[in-house]
Amino acid sequence: MPDNQQKEQPRRRQARGERRVAQLLEAAATVFVTTGYTAASTNAIAREAGVSPGTLYQFFPNKEAIAIELGDRLMHEMRETYGEALAPIDPATPLEQAVGAAVDRFIAFNCDHPVFFALMHGPDVPGRIAEEHDVLHATLLGRIEGLLGSFLPDAPAADLTRTAQVCFGMYKAGLELVLAHEGAERDAYTREIKNVLIRYLEPLVGDRLGRTAGGSSSIHTP
Repeated sequence: MPDNQQKEQPRRRQARGERRVAQLLEAAATVFVTTGYTAASTNAIAREAGVSPGTLYQFFPNKEAIAIELGDRLMHEMRETYGEALAPIDPATPLEQAVGAAVDRFIAFNCDHPVFFALMHGPDVPGRIAEEHDVLHATLLGRIEGLLGSFLPDAPAADLTRTAQVCFGMYKAGLELVLAHEGAERDAYTREIKNVLIRYLEPLVGDRLGRTAGGSSSIHTP
Protein backbone atom coordinates (compact mmCIF):
# COMPACT_ATOMS: atom_id res chain seq x y z
CA MET A 1 0.00 0.00 0.00
CA PRO A 2 1.42 3.43 -0.95
CA ASP A 3 2.56 5.67 1.91
CA ASN A 4 -0.06 8.31 1.15
CA GLN A 5 -2.87 5.75 1.52
CA GLN A 6 -1.39 4.50 4.80
CA LYS A 7 -1.42 8.07 6.14
CA GLU A 8 -4.91 8.76 4.83
CA GLN A 9 -6.57 5.86 6.64
CA PRO A 10 -5.66 7.00 10.20
CA ARG A 11 -6.82 10.52 9.33
CA ARG A 12 -10.17 9.18 8.14
CA ARG A 13 -10.57 7.07 11.27
CA GLN A 14 -9.71 10.10 13.39
CA ALA A 15 -12.25 12.24 11.54
CA ARG A 16 -14.94 9.58 12.00
CA GLY A 17 -14.07 9.38 15.68
CA GLU A 18 -14.34 13.15 16.08
CA ARG A 19 -17.73 13.16 14.37
CA ARG A 20 -18.92 10.36 16.64
CA VAL A 21 -17.73 12.22 19.76
CA ALA A 22 -19.52 15.37 18.59
CA GLN A 23 -22.68 13.30 17.98
CA LEU A 24 -22.51 11.81 21.48
CA LEU A 25 -21.88 15.20 23.12
CA GLU A 26 -24.82 16.74 21.29
CA ALA A 27 -27.03 13.88 22.44
CA ALA A 28 -25.75 14.21 26.00
CA ALA A 29 -26.53 17.93 25.98
CA THR A 30 -30.13 17.18 25.01
CA VAL A 31 -30.50 14.52 27.71
CA PHE A 32 -28.89 16.65 30.43
CA VAL A 33 -31.22 19.56 29.65
CA THR A 34 -34.29 17.31 29.51
CA THR A 35 -33.71 15.15 32.58
CA GLY A 36 -30.90 16.87 34.49
CA TYR A 37 -27.46 15.40 35.05
CA THR A 38 -28.41 13.17 37.98
CA ALA A 39 -31.26 11.37 36.20
CA ALA A 40 -29.42 11.05 32.89
CA SER A 41 -27.94 7.69 31.90
CA THR A 42 -25.49 6.46 29.29
CA ASN A 43 -28.28 4.33 27.80
CA ALA A 44 -30.46 7.42 27.36
CA ILE A 45 -27.56 9.28 25.74
CA ALA A 46 -26.87 6.37 23.40
CA ARG A 47 -30.56 6.23 22.40
CA GLU A 48 -30.61 9.97 21.74
CA ALA A 49 -27.48 9.63 19.60
CA GLY A 50 -28.92 6.65 17.72
CA VAL A 51 -26.05 4.34 18.64
CA SER A 52 -25.61 1.27 20.82
CA PRO A 53 -24.32 1.60 24.40
CA GLY A 54 -21.28 -0.37 23.25
CA THR A 55 -20.46 2.32 20.69
CA LEU A 56 -20.74 4.99 23.37
CA TYR A 57 -18.37 3.09 25.66
CA GLN A 58 -15.76 3.04 22.90
CA PHE A 59 -15.39 6.78 23.47
CA PHE A 60 -16.52 7.44 27.05
CA PRO A 61 -16.31 5.09 30.05
CA ASN A 62 -19.26 6.66 31.91
CA LYS A 63 -21.69 9.56 32.17
CA GLU A 64 -19.26 11.65 34.20
CA ALA A 65 -16.61 11.49 31.46
CA ILE A 66 -19.17 12.70 28.93
CA ALA A 67 -20.22 15.59 31.16
CA ILE A 68 -16.60 16.58 31.79
CA GLU A 69 -15.76 16.63 28.08
CA LEU A 70 -18.91 18.59 27.32
CA GLY A 71 -18.20 20.98 30.19
CA ASP A 72 -14.60 21.52 29.05
CA ARG A 73 -15.74 22.50 25.57
CA LEU A 74 -18.44 24.80 26.91
CA MET A 75 -16.00 26.41 29.34
CA HIS A 76 -13.58 27.14 26.51
CA GLU A 77 -16.32 28.75 24.42
CA MET A 78 -17.65 30.65 27.43
CA ARG A 79 -14.23 32.12 28.17
CA GLU A 80 -14.09 33.42 24.61
CA THR A 81 -17.57 34.87 25.02
CA TYR A 82 -16.94 36.72 28.28
CA GLY A 83 -13.57 37.90 26.99
CA GLU A 84 -15.35 39.69 24.17
CA ALA A 85 -18.39 40.75 26.15
CA LEU A 86 -16.42 42.27 29.03
CA ALA A 87 -13.42 43.65 27.20
CA PRO A 88 -12.16 47.06 28.37
CA ILE A 89 -14.37 49.87 27.10
CA ASP A 90 -14.15 53.60 26.59
CA PRO A 91 -15.26 55.25 29.86
CA ALA A 92 -17.43 57.57 27.77
CA THR A 93 -19.56 54.60 26.68
CA PRO A 94 -23.15 55.03 27.94
CA LEU A 95 -24.01 52.69 30.81
CA GLU A 96 -27.04 51.37 28.93
CA GLN A 97 -24.84 50.37 26.01
CA ALA A 98 -22.21 48.66 28.16
CA VAL A 99 -24.75 46.71 30.22
CA GLY A 100 -26.89 45.85 27.21
CA ALA A 101 -23.99 44.50 25.19
CA ALA A 102 -22.72 42.29 28.01
CA VAL A 103 -26.17 40.95 28.91
CA ASP A 104 -27.05 40.25 25.27
CA ARG A 105 -23.84 38.32 24.69
CA PHE A 106 -24.15 36.16 27.80
CA ILE A 107 -27.83 35.43 27.32
CA ALA A 108 -27.24 34.52 23.68
CA PHE A 109 -24.57 32.04 24.76
CA ASN A 110 -26.83 30.43 27.36
CA CYS A 111 -29.79 30.28 24.98
CA ASP A 112 -27.62 28.66 22.31
CA HIS A 113 -26.21 26.22 24.91
CA PRO A 114 -28.92 25.57 27.53
CA VAL A 115 -26.90 22.60 28.79
CA PHE A 116 -24.33 25.07 30.16
CA PHE A 117 -26.81 26.28 32.78
CA ALA A 118 -27.96 22.70 33.47
CA LEU A 119 -24.41 21.51 34.12
CA MET A 120 -23.05 24.55 35.88
CA HIS A 121 -25.95 25.02 38.29
CA GLY A 122 -27.20 21.47 38.75
CA PRO A 123 -27.30 19.92 42.24
CA ASP A 124 -24.95 17.04 41.43
CA VAL A 125 -22.37 17.92 38.78
CA PRO A 126 -18.99 16.18 38.51
CA GLY A 127 -16.32 17.62 40.79
CA ARG A 128 -14.05 18.75 37.99
CA ILE A 129 -16.84 20.75 36.35
CA ALA A 130 -17.71 22.33 39.68
CA GLU A 131 -14.07 23.30 40.23
CA GLU A 132 -13.76 24.75 36.73
CA HIS A 133 -16.98 26.65 37.24
CA ASP A 134 -15.63 28.18 40.45
CA VAL A 135 -12.55 29.37 38.54
CA LEU A 136 -14.71 30.75 35.74
CA HIS A 137 -16.99 32.46 38.25
CA ALA A 138 -14.04 34.16 39.96
CA THR A 139 -12.56 35.26 36.66
CA LEU A 140 -15.92 36.54 35.46
CA LEU A 141 -16.40 38.58 38.61
CA GLY A 142 -12.94 40.07 38.05
CA ARG A 143 -13.95 41.10 34.54
CA ILE A 144 -17.17 42.66 35.82
CA GLU A 145 -15.19 44.59 38.41
CA GLY A 146 -12.93 45.84 35.63
CA LEU A 147 -15.94 46.93 33.59
CA LEU A 148 -17.42 48.73 36.58
CA GLY A 149 -14.06 50.34 37.25
CA SER A 150 -14.35 52.07 33.88
CA PHE A 151 -17.37 53.95 35.25
CA LEU A 152 -16.24 54.19 38.87
CA PRO A 153 -12.47 54.79 38.72
CA ASP A 154 -12.31 56.21 42.25
CA ALA A 155 -14.37 53.50 43.95
CA PRO A 156 -12.61 51.39 46.61
CA ALA A 157 -11.81 47.83 45.52
CA ALA A 158 -14.13 46.38 48.15
CA ASP A 159 -17.03 48.44 46.80
CA LEU A 160 -16.36 47.28 43.23
CA THR A 161 -16.25 43.65 44.39
CA ARG A 162 -19.52 44.01 46.27
CA THR A 163 -21.23 45.73 43.33
CA ALA A 164 -19.95 43.09 40.90
CA GLN A 165 -21.30 40.32 43.15
CA VAL A 166 -24.72 41.96 43.29
CA CYS A 167 -24.81 42.49 39.53
CA PHE A 168 -23.82 38.90 38.85
CA GLY A 169 -26.38 37.58 41.34
CA MET A 170 -29.18 39.59 39.71
CA TYR A 171 -28.10 38.42 36.27
CA LYS A 172 -28.07 34.73 37.27
CA ALA A 173 -31.53 35.00 38.83
CA GLY A 174 -32.85 36.65 35.70
CA LEU A 175 -31.15 34.13 33.42
CA GLU A 176 -33.18 31.29 34.90
CA LEU A 177 -36.36 33.18 33.98
CA VAL A 178 -35.07 33.91 30.49
CA LEU A 179 -34.30 30.25 29.82
CA ALA A 180 -37.74 29.23 31.05
CA HIS A 181 -39.45 31.29 28.33
CA GLU A 182 -39.28 31.65 24.57
CA GLY A 183 -40.00 34.18 21.87
CA ALA A 184 -41.44 37.54 22.89
CA GLU A 185 -41.56 36.59 26.58
CA ARG A 186 -37.87 35.70 26.56
CA ASP A 187 -37.10 39.07 24.98
CA ALA A 188 -39.23 40.80 27.61
CA TYR A 189 -37.40 39.11 30.47
CA THR A 190 -34.08 40.03 28.88
CA ARG A 191 -35.15 43.68 28.83
CA GLU A 192 -36.15 43.42 32.47
CA ILE A 193 -32.68 42.12 33.43
CA LYS A 194 -31.11 45.09 31.69
CA ASN A 195 -33.53 47.49 33.38
CA VAL A 196 -32.78 46.08 36.83
CA LEU A 197 -29.01 46.27 36.34
CA ILE A 198 -29.09 49.77 34.86
CA ARG A 199 -31.36 51.14 37.57
CA TYR A 200 -29.16 49.59 40.24
CA LEU A 201 -25.98 51.04 38.74
CA GLU A 202 -27.24 54.49 37.74
CA PRO A 203 -27.18 56.01 41.25
CA LEU A 204 -23.66 54.64 41.75
CA VAL A 205 -22.39 56.05 38.49
CA GLY A 206 -24.32 59.32 38.96
CA ASP A 207 -22.93 62.36 37.19
CA ARG A 208 -20.61 60.28 35.00
CA LEU A 209 -23.76 59.80 32.92
CA GLY A 210 -24.59 63.47 33.06
CA ARG A 211 -27.41 62.80 35.53
CA THR A 212 -27.93 63.27 39.22
CA ALA A 213 -27.83 60.24 41.45
CA GLY A 214 -31.60 60.41 41.75
CA GLY A 215 -32.17 61.09 38.07
CA SER A 216 -34.62 59.11 36.03
CA SER A 217 -33.62 56.36 33.64
CA SER A 218 -34.01 56.66 29.91
CA ILE A 219 -34.72 52.94 29.74
CA HIS A 220 -38.40 52.07 29.44
CA THR A 221 -39.97 48.67 29.00
CA PRO A 222 -42.07 48.65 25.85
